[in-house]
Amino acid sequence: MRELTKISEHLWEIPAEGGMRVPGRIFANDGLIEAVIEDRASEQVANVAHLPGIVEASFAMPDIHWGYGFPIGGVAATEARTGVVSPGGVGFDICCGVRLLASNLEESDFASKRQAIMSELDRRIPRGIGKGAIAPGGMIADVLLRGARAAVDAGYGLEADLERCEEFGTSEGADPGVVTDKAIKRGASQLGSLGAGNHFLEVQVVDEILDEEAAKAFGLARGMVVVMIHCGSRGLGHQTCTDHLGVMGDAMRKHDIDVPDRQLACVPVESTEGQRYLAAMAAAANFAWSNRHILAHEARQAFAAGTSASWEDLGMDLVFDVAHNLAKLERHEANGRLVDVCVHRKGATRAFGPGHPDLPEDLRDVGQPVLVPGSMGTASWVLRGVEGNPAFASAAHGAGRLMSRKKAKSVASGAQVRKDLEGSGITVRPGSVSLLSEEAPYAYKDVDIVAEVCEAAGLAARVARLRPLGVVKG
Repeated sequence: MRELTKISEHLWEIPAEGGMRVPGRIFANDGLIEAVIEDRASEQVANVAHLPGIVEASFAMPDIHWGYGFPIGGVAATEARTGVVSPGGVGFDICCGVRLLASNLEESDFASKRQAIMSELDRRIPRGIGKGAIAPGGMIADVLLRGARAAVDAGYGLEADLERCEEFGTSEGADPGVVTDKAIKRGASQLGSLGAGNHFLEVQVVDEILDEEAAKAFGLARGMVVVMIHCGSRGLGHQTCTDHLGVMGDAMRKHDIDVPDRQLACVPVESTEGQRYLAAMAAAANFAWSNRHILAHEARQAFAAGTSASWEDLGMDLVFDVAHNLAKLERHEANGRLVDVCVHRKGATRAFGPGHPDLPEDLRDVGQPVLVPGSMGTASWVLRGVEGNPAFASAAHGAGRLMSRKKAKSVASGAQVRKDLEGSGITVRPGSVSLLSEEAPYAYKDVDIVAEVCEAAGLAARVARLRPLGVVKG
């Protein structure tokens, strides 16, 4: 294990040594850092610090755990002109992210219609490992090019929804022509579906407001029922990552690049291979933006059917949609100067602070909403971006896994997990009962602590805590 030095109450550092070009920095408290050491994810933080062109530090968010190449929760910025891009810094589920819908329902309103609403969601939301989709596969070419805008034009959701999406629901630079036929085939039957694993659609209630001004700007109020959707680019994104990892493994030799872990395969950002990956990644991201958009449309329809009211009358406006698996070309201050960088956020959320020009005008005074889902059956958080973020305007993306799926399944059966959740007042509609134990609350870190550390470390500020009422799982 590499040496970890405690810099402050919520920051730990791995000094640059050997082939490390920059130090590693992990945002955590004393309790969270113990899990990092046990997981050995700090080794991956140090490995990332070897990337050519990396700027300032290899960062890790408070929800860090072991991943492919990069740790999940890893953030690294490389010089846009002289540095590299690494698919391992994005992950297989390209543009996996979270969408949050508001409503004018209160908890008592949901309680009176609980079974009807949950049954409609259960019936309408495709999920699980196999096929099943809301939207026709014939949309996919347009979706890869235009993202959520293509979904709006096809009759899903509203134009106004795009204003409340990161990148306004469309990743620029997408080229569907560099997405393989195999990836497209995998995605064609999955447009508008949750998938499995830690993905979910959850009905929640705003349990606590810590920042009234920001909550008002976001359209949130205490006691409000909301809907959170967590999913990504499905098989299309996974195949896209797989395809380009194969290309980069060979291309590294051509570019004379050596890294300590082959899972960190990378090429120069400005190389042909780098540009093709970024164009394919953007196309896969557009699939993910559209996927969440279509799922949100169907969730609105489910609430309308379950309450015998229109979703417009229910006030189901979009709060925001954020991604947590992307590499983006951005401009940031690093080491006292403004630099154009490729920011890899792998299990980390963009968290632009107040005044950033890329934010919607109505949110610019308070900062970007940062959506941090907890584990199934625990709270989730809405935070906001703040000025002076020390990690290229990035924050945590969730609670962070504490134990492997295999270990989690050995603790309790899926049936027992469901019984416990429903005993605590959370209605569960699983695609697979047996797989519930993989996502049990005990398998994850405490999301309340993760949110507290984000705030204390200056990554993002807490706005509202959300408590689950019902969950639809793959």
